[in-house]
Amino acid sequence: MDHQQPYDLIVIGGGSGGIATANRAAQYGARTALIAAGPLGGTCVNVGCVPKKIFWNAAHLAEQMRMAEEYGFTAVTPDFHWEQLKARRDAYLHRLNGRYAQGLDGNGVTLLRGHARLRAAHQVEVEGQVLQAPHIVIATGGQPLWPDIPGAELGITSDGFFALEQKPRCVAIVGAGYIAVELAGVLHALGSDVSLVMRRHHFLNDFEPMLSEHLMDAMLHQGINLLAQRQVRALEQQEDGLCLHFQDGDCLGGLDTVIWAIGRQPNSSDLGLEHSDVQKDAQGFIGVDTFQNTTSTGIYALGDVTRAPALTPVAIAAGRRLADRLFNQQADRHLDSSLVPTVIFSHPPIATVGMSETAAREQYGDESVKVYQTRFTPMLRAFSEEPEKTAMKLVTVGREEKIVGLHAIGDGVDEMLQGFAVALRMGACKRDFDDTIAIHPTSAEELVTLR
Repeated sequence: MDHQQPYDLIVIGGGSGGIATANRAAQYGARTALIAAGPLGGTCVNVGCVPKKIFWNAAHLAEQMRMAEEYGFTAVTPDFHWEQLKARRDAYLHRLNGRYAQGLDGNGVTLLRGHARLRAAHQVEVEGQVLQAPHIVIATGGQPLWPDIPGAELGITSDGFFALEQKPRCVAIVGAGYIAVELAGVLHALGSDVSLVMRRHHFLNDFEPMLSEHLMDAMLHQGINLLAQRQVRALEQQEDGLCLHFQDGDCLGGLDTVIWAIGRQPNSSDLGLEHSDVQKDAQGFIGVDTFQNTTSTGIYALGDVTRAPALTPVAIAAGRRLADRLFNQQADRHLDSSLVPTVIFSHPPIATVGMSETAAREQYGDESVKVYQTRFTPMLRAFSEEPEKTAMKLVTVGREEKIVGLHAIGDGVDEMLQGFAVALRMGACKRDFDDTIAIHPTSAEELVTLR
């Protein structure tokens, strides 16, 4: 028999956005239930940001070991044990899952396990139990896309990468987004033979071109095999391993692993949306306004199930602001995603916030845009025979040269960006950067000394 339990808020999805929404609402006194079908923390904690950064750290340490000889240390050849790191990573993630559960419990959030479906505009069913609330949040995240080609099942997605028990010997990564370049850099640094297969001439096509070009040069110099303008038509198991077949008749064989990194899709199917007025677009993304409202009153959506930037902090910020609005009388509270700082954990890392030069010229006109940029050898690489460069760019507009874009690639830029993102959010102009005393010797000082 159905049992209706009244709540103020029901959150569907146990990822970062859903948990943030539930906790904030409960802290305001809202009777809150959160329904999670998978491990708490969602993509970010289990098959995304956190495990990726752990592997990036390992790859970065391997690079530092190789560089140490330039500083007078006896040469060290990294002897990496994939199995050990995976076991420690899995234990760490398990602890994080537990901390999320403790946090929900500490805030008085009712945690329910299972697959949730809307049963009516204000009702949700999970494992035969019917819950009722005036406010329902859909925060079900996304999942990797699989190609529709023969043999696709012989490959794995980024989810499968995190399940690998051993380091791939020879791997091809198919894709041109940030996940593809991140995995390519990690695997190469840890000793795999890596090929990156792209449909176009470049990867990271939605980013400032300087970043893409600089990273391509770096990856080629590192020895990563970049295969541009290749359309994959099939994946086949052969005697010597997996073989990627391309539309032009060429092929890439001898692979033991193929990773599909061709994009992600929203988890918006089988949610019972037909029992509401919630509308999706052709790709399955749930439409929302700036206040996270869907087309159905009292139902909201946030995170990767919408077309917001697919970043964990964006989902968290949207969820907390939604709870502020619904349960703390902050009627105008919403997320402004016009300046979202982004880091790509490639090798070297990329940091970017704001508009590309191209986008700025399209919006403001060529005469209003002035660009400052530099390319230099960071001090860390001073003793390298062929040093990896760092590149930076500021995009400014108008007579006051308001900074609308900041882009950097090189050692340490991932840790530099947060403070500069605050400056851009506050409306900083080039003069503000010029009037800031530089910290010497650092790479970050270049951003306040550009001429």
